[in-house]
Amino acid sequence: MASLHFPQWAVSFVFFAQAVGSMDTFIAAVYEHAVILPNKTESPVSTEEALLLINKNIDILESAIKLAARQGAHIIVTPEDGIYGWIFTRETIYPYLEDIPDPEVNWIPCRDPRRFGYTPVQERLSCLAKENSIYIVANIGDKKPCNATDPHCPPDGRYQYNTNVVFDSKGRLTARYHKYNLFEPEIQFDFPKDSELVTFDTPFGKFGVFTCFDIFSYDPAVVVVKDTQVDSVLLPTAWYNTLPLLSAVPFHSAWARAMGVNVLAANTHNTSMHMTGSGIYSPEAVRVYHYDMETESGQLLLSELRSRPRQHATPAEVNWSAYARTVKPFSSGQADFPGKIYFDKFSFTKLTGSAGNYTVCQKDLCCHLTYKMSESRMDEVYVLGAFDGLHTVEGQYYLQICTLLKCQTTNSRTCGEPVGSAFTKFEEFSLSGTFRTKYVFPQIVLSGSQLALERYYEVSRDGRLRSRGGAPLPILVMALYGRVFERDPPRLGQGPGKLQ
Repeated sequence: MASLHFPQWAVSFVFFAQAVGSMDTFIAAVYEHAVILPNKTESPVSTEEALLLINKNIDILESAIKLAARQGAHIIVTPEDGIYGWIFTRETIYPYLEDIPDPEVNWIPCRDPRRFGYTPVQERLSCLAKENSIYIVANIGDKKPCNATDPHCPPDGRYQYNTNVVFDSKGRLTARYHKYNLFEPEIQFDFPKDSELVTFDTPFGKFGVFTCFDIFSYDPAVVVVKDTQVDSVLLPTAWYNTLPLLSAVPFHSAWARAMGVNVLAANTHNTSMHMTGSGIYSPEAVRVYHYDMETESGQLLLSELRSRPRQHATPAEVNWSAYARTVKPFSSGQADFPGKIYFDKFSFTKLTGSAGNYTVCQKDLCCHLTYKMSESRMDEVYVLGAFDGLHTVEGQYYLQICTLLKCQTTNSRTCGEPVGSAFTKFEEFSLSGTFRTKYVFPQIVLSGSQLALERYYEVSRDGRLRSRGGAPLPILVMALYGRVFERDPPRLGQGPGKLQ
């Protein structure tokens, strides 16, 4: 069984929160799970063999759930694919699926397990929630029969959905969400015909639910926040980090800040696939996060959050192009050069001094950087980069990105490749761009893949990501990551997946 790690400082913090807290706040928990994976097979295993693997994973999740409940957690989020993994075809995943009813049926599987057929997974999760008086969020697979009267019915006569379920503290099935934006490798599942805006109310706020790649979309991710006014978002995910720009913790925390909601994100843990990075984020700050590429163990995180953060602060409206459009492009006297980040063709310009002003443009996007280094090293090279275009690998989505990043080596061909450490330190910086979207997610990642603390930077209302406090920061990557939703294809996850 995988070990559970729980920081002593977090334990002490939660005991304090229990003593003074009320339903104006709640204790959130997420568990990053090192999933026990099945053997890859070409033919389906028996239902009994599938359940054996499922129960091995739930045994580990049960330990985390019980520990979280003992520390006062009101809700716990577990990862996408956390109960049986992802090594499947459409046929081989079938023994792992259950029929998950609409929550309107008012069902407590722990009390009535056979009401909707053979549902041992839902029964066990329901009992865990009921016996520990905690809301449980889990990701499992739903199966729904169909027939020839449905023109979209698959040839095998069933729909299979990547599904989040929520059981309340009484064990009742409270929410069911079918993932709308499947990541391209998810061949075992079907795309739902329509998007679902799934929310539920609790004594400690209103919650919205979606899954992993959905956070990259307008529908349902942005829509559920804008149209239903949720306080918190629950995000089971199986996110493999594509450094330097698309790592789970920086993106999820930036999304929480930009959208003005709490985010509880639980990732799977599999270092061979670069999967790690879970956290609990409020609009004001990163409360706690975990990023670990060194060990193979799971990790439980807890933190106190405001139940209704919108009542305390509304994110300041940022005009992301206001400052940048007033700036005359800086001339560095050198030619830009091309480079790639996650197959996207960026335009780069090299930083050549310990201080300076730089501009790099691509299509409609011009990125401006002003900086000062307190420690500059000759063996480290930094570039300013811009990308304005449609990403087309493992999904299609339109991006506008301004980034300052460290190259892997002094060879400019390595700019955009993953890098883990930096010794050059920046004591002043200001990054801005002529964005054509209001959905821009700022992030700063430091040496060792650590997040910069909020007290060291700010986002001004005129669209600048800038330093404050003067503390020298060993920056790996700084980015303004823009999503231009109106230029997306009809649905994410259905791109050609070809390397360009």
